[in-house]
This record gives sequence, structure tokens and C-alpha cells, in this order.
Amino acid sequence: MLVGVPHEIKADEARVALTPAGAAELVARGHEVVIEAGAGVGSGIPDEAYVAAGARTVATAEEAWDSELVLKVKEPVDGELDLLRDDLTLFAYLHLAAAPELAHALLERGTTAIAYETVRAADGSLPLLAPMSEVAGRLSVVQGASLLTAPAGGAGLLLGGVPGTHAGHTVVLGGGVAGTAAVEMAVGLGSRVTVLDVSLPRLRQFDTVYGGRVQTLHSNLVTVAGAVADADLVIGSVLIPGAKAPKLVTSAMVEGMRPGSVLVDIAIDQGGCFADSRPTTHREPTFRVHDAVFACVANLPGAVPRTSTSALTNATLSATTRIADLGWREALRADAGLAEGLNTSGGAVVHPGVASSLGVQAVPPASLLG
Repeated sequence: MLVGVPHEIKADEARVALTPAGAAELVARGHEVVIEAGAGVGSGIPDEAYVAAGARTVATAEEAWDSELVLKVKEPVDGELDLLRDDLTLFAYLHLAAAPELAHALLERGTTAIAYETVRAADGSLPLLAPMSEVAGRLSVVQGASLLTAPAGGAGLLLGGVPGTHAGHTVVLGGGVAGTAAVEMAVGLGSRVTVLDVSLPRLRQFDTVYGGRVQTLHSNLVTVAGAVADADLVIGSVLIPGAKAPKLVTSAMVEGMRPGSVLVDIAIDQGGCFADSRPTTHREPTFRVHDAVFACVANLPGAVPRTSTSALTNATLSATTRIADLGWREALRADAGLAEGLNTSGGAVVHPGVASSLGVQAVPPASLLG
């Protein structure tokens, strides 16, 4: 199969969808890999490394997109939508519930789109989303701690404090992979930490791991409001696979927070879990609501592309090789978890969560897979 890897053109996105090691694996299995020139430079990977791995570099995005299987990190944006077509399989982070224009472009073009973020493992986890969730969770606390400083517009608070002073209070909404990483980082920095989740077994795990050093609360309207009111830093890490994130923090809650408090929404790819959230960029990461600082960077792991690119290929390569070896239909027929990654094909929406968010009827995957 011809596998193409274009240069990412989303603002401030330096990741690339495949490492030279991944390219070498595909080539060893008899596939041809083409990489748009310069695609890996932002991740510290020169073109020569891909050539040494057996891949071929091409000069233009069009040449990379003219492949049977296109691997990307982020969703196609303006300038790439015209390159979608009905004989193309696209494998990338898509987050279609929060991107209706992209969803309609995929449907109009008849593109088969498989989303990293909805592929499931046998245990129900999201293995292709997990590494970027880990990166985003850790970065969210680092970013939040920086924004709490006075020059950044925050409250002038050191998140972990020093002896004889109060440490800052970090509230993490959602105890999944990203939330767990955020809790880990916040505890490591010496912050007081509260984590909220709807799963009592998950909360028990936090209690077991941290031995009571992290407060755990069942997530509901009352507990969220109370925790946010006492927070210096709020991390939003709520995820419903394929669907829009629920709005857990209202504008009224933000208005009641202490001046200079910080809210970091890492659910922004799925629409965000704060009512006032809107996507921001690495270059202009923040805006103010009432007297609080919001950070809603839609590709937060893109800030550390060397780490993120390696972690991404580590997670996706097995699925990529199956799709390349078998073709998308046979690969999805053989792997029910990978089949959950199918979002669109032949002008139809397949994933129920995406369909619900877009207000359309989902087509059963069996009708497409045979």
C-alpha cells in the first residue's frame, strides 16, 4: 500500500504522524512510504532519516496526499480539505463532534476517516488517545502553574508554595488518562489537589495510590461548584469518546473564583468543558473571563513535538500496519476495537457519538464492512 505523511499545517503544530522507525517497519512489510519534505523537522527528524529508513520524500503536500492511506496528527484544515477524496483512507485525530465543517467535508468527499481518539482496546480504553492525553495532562499543570504568576496575569501564586505559606489548590475535573497525569504532576509540584469523577471505582484508585493526599469527590453540580470556588487552578479533562464534552463549569462559577485564578481546558478538542471556553493557540494561548485566565490550546501536546511524535507512533503503529497490510475493511473486520475508530465512510457517519453530536443518523459499521 502507498502510505503518505504530509507536513502538518495547523497553527503551531510541529508534530509528524510517523517516525523513521515507523516508516522502516512499513517498508519492511512491503509498503511504500512517502513523506512530504520537511514534515519531521519540527520534531527534530531530518528528511535524511526517513530516506535511510527506506521512505521517499516528496516536494509537495499534494504528492503526499495522493496515497491510499494518509497518516496525520491533527485534523485536515483549510488548504487540505480539497485534497480529500472517496478512495482515500485518513488516519488521524479528528474530533469531529466539535468540527462539523470538517465532518461535512469528509461526508461530501466520501472519505474513509478513522479517528485515533475513538479506537478502543479490549478493556474499553482508548490506546491511541492515551499518549497525547498523558502529555496534555502533564503540560496542563505546567502551563497553569506558569499562568498563575503575576507577569502572566495570574494571582501571583507559586502552585506548590514554600514552607510557611499556603500551596495553591488544583482541581482536576475528570479522572481519566489526562486527569490522572494532571493529578500526578500537580502532586509532584506540591499543590493541594482535588479530583472529581463520576466513577467511584476510579476515585477509589486515586485514594489508594495517594493515601489520602488527594481529595476525591463524586462529580455533580454541587461538588463541581464548591471545588471550583476554592480553586486556584482548574484543569478540565472530561472526555466522552466521539461526543462533545459536557459543560461542567458555568460562567457564574468562574465569576465567583478568586481574581487571577487559572482554568486550563484540555477537553477543548471536543468542544471544551467550561461554558466560556473557546480554542486558542500556542502563540496566543489565553483570554480573560471575569477576572480569571483561560487557556484552551487545541493542540497542547504540539508544544513538545519531540516527545509527542515518538509517543504517537509508538501507539499508532500497530493499527497502521494492520490497515496497510489488510486494507481498511479487512483490518476493521478483524479488530472490533479498531472498527470503533471508523467515523465516516462513503458519505455516511458511522460512529454513534459523532452522529449524535452532528444531529444525523449513524450507519451501522457492518453495512460498510460487509
